[in-house]
Amino acid sequence: MAKHAQRFLSVVNASKQHVRECTAADVKPRLDAGEAFFLVDVREDSEWAAGHLPKAVHIGKGVIERDIEAKIPDTAAPIVLYCGGGFRSALAAESLQKMGYTNVISMDGGIRAWTEAGFLIVKD
Repeated sequence: MAKHAQRFLSVVNASKQHVRECTAADVKPRLDAGEAFFLVDVREDSEWAAGHLPKAVHIGKGVIERDIEAKIPDTAAPIVLYCGGGFRSALAAESLQKMGYTNVISMDGGIRAWTEAGFLIVKD
């Protein structure tokens, strides 16, 4: 795992105080059951291309505020965000909440926790 700068971690930790989080183990049965929710990968394009969670859509953290309304116009829609380790997704979740989205969850541990659990990764 990359070593993160202290100021970045400080911002992430502050965001995590304001967002709901779940784990990969929480998301997997929801996917398996066909539950209706948006699973959004907020990683960079190259990370997405290397592999992502099944049924996920890609809206990178750098453009999520710009593009979210076109892709998910319903601000009450259930959304689970994930990234590499759960830091960028927490920042994105807080941002979406500020935009009025009320049912946003960040997947703590991100795709790293997903792959460590042995869950399927797909490529388009």
